[in-house]
Amino acid sequence: MLASDPQLMYTILILPSLFGLTLIGDGLNKVVNEEWGGLMSVIFGLLFIGMVIVAYFFFSPLISGQRI
Repeated sequence: MLASDPQLMYTILILPSLFGLTLIGDGLNKVVNEEWGGLMSVIFGLLFIGMVIVAYFFFSPLISGQRI
């Protein structure tokens, strides 16, 4: 299913990426306003985007039709 429909995979990757960017933006806003709890939000946002990048490289052979 995933190999035949790359748009589904991109949608699954784009939505979590936007969530991670939201976490980073909110965290940076808090850090600028000297609320150091925002640093945790930035870290979690970067980890979330990192997991999305790893998932992309894990699923990219399925899109191109290669065997894992």
